[in-house]
Formats: sequence, C-alpha cells, structure tokens
Amino acid sequence: MPYLDLDDGFRLYYETHGPTPGSVNAGTPVLLAHGAGGNALSWWQQVPAFADRYPVITFDHRAFGRSPDLEEGPGRIGFGTDVRALLDHVGAERVHFVAHSMGGRTAFGLLSRSPERLASLVYSGTNGGCVDDRYRALKQRLEEDGTLAGSLLARALAEGYADESPEMRYLYMRIRALNPRRPSDFLKPTGRMVNYRGSTAQRLVDSGLPILWVVGEHDRVVHPDLIRLSHGLTPGSRFHLVQGAGHSGYFERPHDWNAAVRGFIDHVEKRTADRTEAAG
Repeated sequence: MPYLDLDDGFRLYYETHGPTPGSVNAGTPVLLAHGAGGNALSWWQQVPAFADRYPVITFDHRAFGRSPDLEEGPGRIGFGTDVRALLDHVGAERVHFVAHSMGGRTAFGLLSRSPERLASLVYSGTNGGCVDDRYRALKQRLEEDGTLAGSLLARALAEGYADESPEMRYLYMRIRALNPRRPSDFLKPTGRMVNYRGSTAQRLVDSGLPILWVVGEHDRVVHPDLIRLSHGLTPGSRFHLVQGAGHSGYFERPHDWNAAVRGFIDHVEKRTADRTEAAG
C-alpha cells in the first residue's frame, strides 16, 4: 500500500491513478481532498471520470482513513504541509485542487504557503473561508430557523436519499466507518481563530486562480444560498448547483458533479494551452 513517510514518523496514505505526472499528453494532475465524513475511497466515482487524461491523486487526510495521526500530533493543522509534501513525493509541480467540505481547509493551506502549486480551485460543499457579514448573518438565520439543524451525519445526504438508494447509503456509511475515532471538537477553531471574523475572499481574488463553486441543491451543511455569496465575493468564478443532491453531491449525483468539475478543468487546461501557444 502506498504511504508517504514523513520526518516526524507520520505515514500519509495516498493513491495515484491515470497517467504519470509530466508524461506525454498527460494533463495537469487533479488532487481530490475529501471531507470529514470520508477518505480516499470516497472518490471511487470520480477517479474513472478523470484518470483517462489527468493524473489523479487521492489521499487520506491526517487522522482519517489509513492515515491515523500520531499521539499528540498536529491534527488538522498539518493538512496543508502534508499535502505539499505529497505533491513533492509524487512529482506534481501544480495541481487542480478539488476540495470537498473539510478539504477546503487543506486547499487554502496550500494556497497560503505555495500558491504556485495551484492551477485551479474547485470548492465543493465548502465556503473555503470566503465569507462576509452577509454570509454570517444568513448562516445565523438558517441555523435559527432549523434549516441547518441536526448532526453532520444526519445532514450529509439529501433527505430521501436513503429510501431512493439504500445500497448507496450503506456504502457511504461503510466508507465513513473506516475513519479512526477523533475528538468531537477536532475541526473546531482554537486559539485566536475562535472569534476570527476575517475572510479568504481577497486572497482568492488576488491569486487570479480559476475557481469553481459546487454545491448540492439540498445541502443542509453549507446551504447553496451561502455558497452563492462566496461565489459573488470572487468575481469571475463559476458556480454549479448539483440538482437533487445534499451535502455529498460527488457521491449522490456523481454524473452531474463529475461533468461540472471535468468541464471546468478541461476549460482551464485549454485556456492555459492557448495562452502558451500564443506566447510561443
């Protein structure tokens, strides 16, 4: 099984699929970063949809799946540096970073430290920290009226999905069950971040990166109206609503989700190739 052994003794599980990064006719690698309910296996419906042209990299975040954290390890604080080390290890100079939910933290960690490693950003079911006071006010209203009520697990899939596809819900739950136990406050802000009211919006705009926002029509973790606000804070970005999906649109409606993300990445690749040809 492929592991990246880091200097502190931590072992990061990862997989690579498709062409080798840098090989003839290979596109820019696609890095898939899962959310808090998943791990590398979550992307079983995405890898085949991208690996025909793009090197695809999946991994288990630190403290998830087959990457149990060290005792007294850094936990989520290590997400960004872990990914940077992984890209070095597999020889991926730049990637299309596809981040679902919690993975948005990892994407911004890489953007903050090594923006040159990013070719584009796809934020799926996450605001990526791109918020303002309108966002905060709307989120509070949605919490107060019960729209965002319930555990994360109860809100992970669209209402009725279990009745529609009981076997798929079973698979979703079994993939989730591979994750080690973590403290209930694993993802909660700590220290100076507890009352932080900043935003990544300006950093995202200044980066000049192509950005796609993807969200499920019935997402009750990050409501689509909230993601529309994040989209509005990043002029020139794209927005896609996955019809009939809840928070886990990549899993619930993979054909719609895959088409939107693949189309976006193909467009970025073509635009980059056209610019290179024009400059040459």
